[in-house]
Amino acid sequence: MFAWEQRKLGGVAKFYSGGTPSVGVSDYYDGTIPFIRSAEINSTSTELYLSELGLQNSSAKMVHRGDILYALYGATSGEVGISKINGAINQAILAIIPHKGYNSEFLEQWLRKNKEAIIKTYLQGGQGNLSGAIVKQIKVSFPSFDEQQKIGKSFQKIDSLITLHQRKPFIKNGGIKMITSNFTCDSLFKDYFEFWIKLYKEGAVRPVTLEKYRNNQKHITKIIPNLKMKNFDRNAYQELLNQYALTHERQTVIDFHHQVKGAILDAVDDGLIDRDPTRKAIFKGKAPREKKQKYLNQFELHNLLEDLDLGIEITWDWLILLIAKTGLRFSEALGLTPADFDFARQTISVNKTWDYKTNTGFQPTKNRSSIRKVQMDWQLGMQFQHLIKNLNEDEPIFVNGPVCNSTPNNCLARHCRKCGIPEISIHGLRHTHASLLMFAGVSIASVSRRLGHSSITTTQKVYMHIISELENQDNDLVMRYLSSLS
Repeated sequence: MFAWEQRKLGGVAKFYSGGTPSVGVSDYYDGTIPFIRSAEINSTSTELYLSELGLQNSSAKMVHRGDILYALYGATSGEVGISKINGAINQAILAIIPHKGYNSEFLEQWLRKNKEAIIKTYLQGGQGNLSGAIVKQIKVSFPSFDEQQKIGKSFQKIDSLITLHQRKPFIKNGGIKMITSNFTCDSLFKDYFEFWIKLYKEGAVRPVTLEKYRNNQKHITKIIPNLKMKNFDRNAYQELLNQYALTHERQTVIDFHHQVKGAILDAVDDGLIDRDPTRKAIFKGKAPREKKQKYLNQFELHNLLEDLDLGIEITWDWLILLIAKTGLRFSEALGLTPADFDFARQTISVNKTWDYKTNTGFQPTKNRSSIRKVQMDWQLGMQFQHLIKNLNEDEPIFVNGPVCNSTPNNCLARHCRKCGIPEISIHGLRHTHASLLMFAGVSIASVSRRLGHSSITTTQKVYMHIISELENQDNDLVMRYLSSLS
């Protein structure tokens, strides 16, 4: 029996974190390099992709399948995983590559089991961020390398069993059978994509995201109904994108590419497609339609709020006020119950949503970062304290039967027309809230947390036009200051 040896992590592994390419340079994104963010350290795909140019002109760094990924910031602090893909990481992730004699699977499981203790020790009250310097100081007890390997393999087997049990069975001929792959190089890609959605996406993504996958499957069936796996080369894939682009805008084509690419890469790994046909794909699209204004300025918002009829009964006008002052998503506002309001601390707990599209009741939030407490002003707090005091603690405030988002949108449009201001949607109120905060000088990091975005990169991409305007204002301030020095 070998004695377990306690070592600081800094002495047993190599560490590095990455960075984020400037979101103001479109050429840095929509490439072929998966951009792994902290919420995606255990995923087989990513929401964003970098170009080679983006990787070269930023602090983003590559990791490889099998590397340990450790989340440092925000709601995901302390989360750990072993990368399932080759990709680039941002500054919120610490890559850990153990030295010879130390096993990755063992170390990953140790960090996972000790997450709460690490957070309690190094983050006061769970607030703040971890860092590479902190992680290097963590002390781990290691058995012999052989024992590390055995422990690591045991956990791998457990994970495999869990994955097996999570596969969705289906009923056929009166009995329950596991979904299995019988595909060959002569199989049709449309059939493989349908199978892939059932196996990997059903039960793993939100219903709205699953519906997007299914819609894309319909497009594939229509555009390439007879394309076999063995014939799926770069030319065939580019033709697929070109045909899809005839009826969709460029950004929608890019979103389509990212969803389909996940299945294609798995088909490559399975040996059904010789090589990745999605490399260096060109994204086209029809001319974008004229977009409505997405947000109001401060004067316009003031006029809108003045026009609201805020009586003693719950109406859509109250929802308009709430979203305008908190920036909640429509589904998050619908999911609020009286129990979610803490009037003593003037906060609203966002921990669920309401499925208004299929009216199936409460649903999880969009992502883990969406679970948050949103500060409200004292006036809004007093208004809602009186409004909901006699309501059931666990019942949604704004839901009384089936909900259609067109109803509150029409209500908002009527107010906008009456006030002579641009017509915006309910979601536009969320944009208005965020925009006014940024123009008021609130940091983009704080706005991102308040909105419940999965990362600050998301906030930067959505509000790039505002950030650019603020940068121009900053440049004027810099020039005025420098001129005053002469």
